[in-house]
Amino acid sequence: MWMAVHVASPRIWSRDLQKAWSTWGCRLCSQSSSGTQPSHPPRTQAEKAKRRQAREKAILTSDVNDPGLIWSDKEKITYTAALIPGEKKDTTLPIPQSYSPEYVEFGWYQWWEKQGFFSPEQHSKQPHAVDKYFSFCIPPPNVTGTLHLGHALTVAIEDALARWRRMQGYKVLWVPGCDHAGIATQSVVERMLMREHGKCRRDYSREEFLKQVWRWKNEKGDEIYHQLRKLGASLDWNRACFTMDPGFSSAVTEAFVRLCDSGLIYRSEGLVNWSCALESAISDIEVDSKELSGRTLLSVPGYQQKVEFGFMLTFAYPLEGQQGEVAVSTTRPETMLGDVAIAVHPDDPRYKDLHGKHCRHPFTERLLPIVTDPMVDVTFGTGAVKVTPAHDHTDFLLSQRHSLPRLTVIGGDGTMTSDCGQWLEGVKRFDARERVITALMERKLFRGKKDHPMSLPICSRSGDVIEPLLKKQWFVRCQEMGRKAVQAVEEGDLQIIPHFYTKMWKSWLSNISDWCISRQLWWGHQIPAYRVTVENSKDTDEQEQWVWGRSAAEARQRAAVKFGVNPDAITLTQDPDVLDTWFSSGLFPFAMLGWPQQTEDLKQFYPNSILETGSDLIFFWVARMVMLGRELTGQLPFKQVLFHSLVRDKYGRKMSKSLGNVIDPLDVISGVSLETYPLSSMDRWICNRLYSTVQQCERGFQSYELHTVTSALHSFWLHSLCDVYLESIKPVLKGEGSGSEEQRDRERQVAAAVLYHCVSISLTLLSPFMPFLTEELWQRLLPYADSDGTSRSLCVQPYPKTSQLEHWCFPKEEADFSLVQEVVRVARLLRAQCQLTKERPDLWAVCAQDQAETLVRFRSAVCTLGRISALHLHCPEAGFSDSPPPPKASAVGVVDHSICLHLSVQNGINVDKQRALLSQRREKLASKLTQALARTQMPNYAEKVPNRVRQETENKIAALEQELKNIEDQLLALEETQGKKSNGHQFNQ
Repeated sequence: MWMAVHVASPRIWSRDLQKAWSTWGCRLCSQSSSGTQPSHPPRTQAEKAKRRQAREKAILTSDVNDPGLIWSDKEKITYTAALIPGEKKDTTLPIPQSYSPEYVEFGWYQWWEKQGFFSPEQHSKQPHAVDKYFSFCIPPPNVTGTLHLGHALTVAIEDALARWRRMQGYKVLWVPGCDHAGIATQSVVERMLMREHGKCRRDYSREEFLKQVWRWKNEKGDEIYHQLRKLGASLDWNRACFTMDPGFSSAVTEAFVRLCDSGLIYRSEGLVNWSCALESAISDIEVDSKELSGRTLLSVPGYQQKVEFGFMLTFAYPLEGQQGEVAVSTTRPETMLGDVAIAVHPDDPRYKDLHGKHCRHPFTERLLPIVTDPMVDVTFGTGAVKVTPAHDHTDFLLSQRHSLPRLTVIGGDGTMTSDCGQWLEGVKRFDARERVITALMERKLFRGKKDHPMSLPICSRSGDVIEPLLKKQWFVRCQEMGRKAVQAVEEGDLQIIPHFYTKMWKSWLSNISDWCISRQLWWGHQIPAYRVTVENSKDTDEQEQWVWGRSAAEARQRAAVKFGVNPDAITLTQDPDVLDTWFSSGLFPFAMLGWPQQTEDLKQFYPNSILETGSDLIFFWVARMVMLGRELTGQLPFKQVLFHSLVRDKYGRKMSKSLGNVIDPLDVISGVSLETYPLSSMDRWICNRLYSTVQQCERGFQSYELHTVTSALHSFWLHSLCDVYLESIKPVLKGEGSGSEEQRDRERQVAAAVLYHCVSISLTLLSPFMPFLTEELWQRLLPYADSDGTSRSLCVQPYPKTSQLEHWCFPKEEADFSLVQEVVRVARLLRAQCQLTKERPDLWAVCAQDQAETLVRFRSAVCTLGRISALHLHCPEAGFSDSPPPPKASAVGVVDHSICLHLSVQNGINVDKQRALLSQRREKLASKLTQALARTQMPNYAEKVPNRVRQETENKIAALEQELKNIEDQLLALEETQGKKSNGHQFNQ
């Protein structure tokens, strides 16, 4: 099929880049067109196995720069004959000799659609029609964005199934759809309103904000459907379904009411995954786990400084009424304000005498009972655990068994509540963490802090650290529905393909917990439940009264019957929350056909024949469709489930906008410039710098702060493009390197293409300020572009937009590059200290494993910019090294208090001169250290000097002490080197 053709012929070079590179004296790699193949003797089974293993290893260890994959550009040939959209193409015209999607695909889809070939109503007109139907839905992508190659794989598989069944004579219905994507869409619109109007969501009423969302959806929401058409998906567009359409919304309301009536939906107080940045609960699928091996600084939304995680802190609670204390350990010291008890294992001999005793909370004066529970892990920390039921899932269960109170000390906005006291009320949670630690130290209750490997829950939507919060929400009881879903597979009513997923299906559904379906958003299906207030009643937060209904009128009538009062005596307040997007998506197989109405489509095409999707949705979508479908319709929503594997990047990660690794399938069809380039880390860094510069220019023009635009452009041209990127790629452009000739050619091509685009776009950015110079330079750059020779001017070119350059956004590379720059700076400093001018010595970096991973990716840039011949990495703590330890005779420098750089200076150095330089440096540092230490010994230093200043001083002292130690090591190494030379001289005499 046509899709296979696109995959078999990847094109990442646009024609202007091909011209540019060939003009610069370089050649493009191209596939051989020879049809003859040399004959080879048949290979043995052992040889075949060896070649297969080699291919698998290459796939797992290499990137798209693999020499086995030849990227080439093909000439674009378009269909130029006159054609009215929807009319059939003239196939008597000669077809191009080489395949061109622009020519071949032109016009066909409009003709197919106009002819109605994708509609099941065409079935009766087919001479080969059979009395069978084949129905299914496309997994509805989010309305917020565009499809990536993962979606394209789904579409390719499903389109093949639909076309195959249609050609077999089946009555085929393949329904397109789009999901309203509550959190994602609301976030996109909020950012748009802030960018365009300087307003946040709370500046609008709910109705006004929803109008803005619908306006955005109507303007931007059809991009996915355009992509699906370009992919050739044979969908019935007359039945396209959006989850916020009136009919679908009615189905959502009906489902909620029915499930409430049957007792499967209930309202309760429970712990939920809470994103403080979004101020909403989020679903399990929107929580990512970040594995930390120890103390790690991470960026958190709303905080200017990075926050430390991956540690365990131990502090003491004083015993009440007797001498002694109980030490507890925690990774979240800020939650200790919500502690209501201390738990120990009943068989732990260390605490046998303390069962039933109490401790006194040092800040709230609350008495904390010491309870015993077999759930306590005696090996964790001190064996005694603090119990914080309102902020920890395990502690919540423990509080239920021991009837403990639940005290919420962190609010929905991520600040500490009034229950913490005035000293912490309103303080952000991670700022409060530092205050709590300081206060524990002041009260002499701090007992230590150490590295602690942990899994940190992160909100995939906002990047925020998830906070478990106690909230009153609506939940779905899942145990019985889950049991029926397992039974359906075991009895063969539902077939899962491949079969090995059945074990995962049974395991998860057999241990399923209740599902929180409340979301604190405005965009989505507002929950059709109403809080009831009856005249002269005493309704409190603890004794809420709720009803539900298909409308407010029905809910009022239900309330009147339930409470035995006149409907006019009732005040209803609808729950402001909306339902989890996965709840409405779970209704898709039957709601798309008109349920709850008994439509002809529902009668003909339900249950669906199959559900095809990626294996990552087995629980969060597929299982919920099965549970809800069986409960609400009395039938399974489909007979088969077909899972396909996921499209992943070279690191094994699935495609995700947040990771920046998505590829637009239209780019695979039409060819692009840099979106699908196999970019190096340096390429990605300069692309991100350019993206950030375009972003700064946009903001500066919109706010009329033109100085910020010129400042951003000056910084990009001078400090990023010329000083760093251009210098780093000079060896690449010269063809230097250790790879094969083909690989070096490819690296040259990529670097030149990136450079071309950076220069072209940044000239366009600069044009409003320097029209003459930029026009001159741009016109000289024009011959390298795809010019048709007509008059063109830079002043009429479109100004770059970040929306067009999102594929160049690589924030991780920019964040990591600060470490690289520091390593280069210190390496150059060491070269200067050693008075090395022409020599390019080796450099050793003794560092942590995560730092080594960054330096490996930027190794080439470090060598070029630092003017060293080789960079050796040594990680003693992780047991990793790509070379022997650094030599003793080396100059040593420190980067960020954590990386030791050793510059090899064994040859060509004046030992006496180097010793004198180091001695002078030692004297200066010793003087600075003495002054710094003197400041810390002033009277009342701890009370008078702010904590921030004290911390800065301590860091400075530590750095000075480390550098002095390094100098002593260097002097000792020089002595040893001179001693060896003297011994060698005596031996020779």
